[in-house]
Amino acid sequence: MKNSLVLFVILMSMFYCKPGMAQDATADSVLHFPSAYFSKIENKYDALEDRVTEKTEKYLQKLLSREKRMQRKLAKIDTAGAKQLFANSEKEYTQLISKIRSAGDKVSGRAGSYIPMLDSVKTSLSFLGQNNNILGQSKEVQEKLTGSLAQVNQLQGKLQQAEQVKTFIQQRKQQIRESLSKYTNLPGGITKDFNDFKAQAYYYSAQIKEYKEMLNDPDKLIQKGLSLLNKLPAFTKFMKQHGELASLFRLPDNYGTPQSLAGLQTRSQVQQQLLDRFGAAAFSPSSGGAGGGYVQQNLQAAQGQLNQLKDKINKLGGSGGGDMEMPDFKPNNQKTKSFWRRLEYGTNLQTAKNNFFPTTTDLGLSVGYKLTDKSTIGVGASYKMGWGQDIKHIAITHQGMGLRSYVDVKLKGSFFASGGFEYNYQPLKADSLTASSADVAAVSSWQQSGLVGISKIISIKSKFFKKTRLQLMWDFLSYQQVPRTQPVKFRVGYNF
Repeated sequence: MKNSLVLFVILMSMFYCKPGMAQDATADSVLHFPSAYFSKIENKYDALEDRVTEKTEKYLQKLLSREKRMQRKLAKIDTAGAKQLFANSEKEYTQLISKIRSAGDKVSGRAGSYIPMLDSVKTSLSFLGQNNNILGQSKEVQEKLTGSLAQVNQLQGKLQQAEQVKTFIQQRKQQIRESLSKYTNLPGGITKDFNDFKAQAYYYSAQIKEYKEMLNDPDKLIQKGLSLLNKLPAFTKFMKQHGELASLFRLPDNYGTPQSLAGLQTRSQVQQQLLDRFGAAAFSPSSGGAGGGYVQQNLQAAQGQLNQLKDKINKLGGSGGGDMEMPDFKPNNQKTKSFWRRLEYGTNLQTAKNNFFPTTTDLGLSVGYKLTDKSTIGVGASYKMGWGQDIKHIAITHQGMGLRSYVDVKLKGSFFASGGFEYNYQPLKADSLTASSADVAAVSSWQQSGLVGISKIISIKSKFFKKTRLQLMWDFLSYQQVPRTQPVKFRVGYNF
């Protein structure tokens, strides 16, 4: 009996300890919360705030310059009209520039479109601030938390200022358009300046949209911090109650329960209203279902309008572009991207054969800069490796190197017109680099290649090699080379 009692006590202890152990494991995972989480947020958001400030000031200066040029040209045909239209423009631009240079306004409402990751980061900082026991009472950690939350609020204020700038630009554009429409014979220079004004206004909106999308692309450390917090039921509950999305779609406390359905119409009630409106015969299969056809017709029309709106948003660059006006020109989507995001890295292979045996292989690396969505310029280097004379005499040797430059212009679809200029050096002997460094440095000892041809991009479902590039090139300088090289070159490459 005594043994049975002891066994019962042990079993009950194990039963009650399991939940506590699971809870402690979760708490322990949060106690190891990365302190660098706050530094990463503060540094990233501070850098982004500086970019918003710099670009906003730059675009405002450009727009003011366009307005001054239009004012000078319009004054030649209508002095009073030009003075009235542009009387206070310089003052308004100066005030906006001064405001954008200052710290962001106090956050009130949303900064334009909803930014999911910004909402998650801010709510996570607020949650940690109200639950000090998760991070401990370290003064250093608490200061980092306070600083990162202040930086997030400051960035939100800066984005709100950017939205105000966008509103002002749209209003100025509308005012100028209405005023210029009153003139029948405007000089071409004014029209050109106004078109340039509209283009700069569009690119500013696209630039702010680009920065907002960068907020939705978090670093691995920020993702790790959020994933740790998501393991806490208290945080998920806090997110639902205090997140920005919760304020947009406020749900009742009893959401999901039968009590939340009180007062809503049932399906039978809706069906009865349709019957009263169209009559029972209209919905019967024998009568062709005219009423049902009417409802279906309206649903299809509504769906068609939604599809048209979707297409317009997609043309403007996806989600978040609803506040952008459709441009009346072909925009360059690369213009708003940073220098590093316009770079495209690639590699390619070129093989020379002798009786179907590859005697040499050129391994090339390149980096390109996208001027527009359809054109890229770049530089690169290559290394030539030898494989021997034939299948019976295989030997890996060093056969030379090269320097490259290239340009690609999109023709149609996945076809590109390609061109380039290259310097290729091969040693004096075919099996090794026996030339002196002076010979290598001498440009005259390098063979020149001028290439023109066609490139074709083939999409491959691969994590690393998403774009395979096939190139067929003609070297129009090969006929001057001694010894003469093959004039037609075929290369297979990959872009990253």
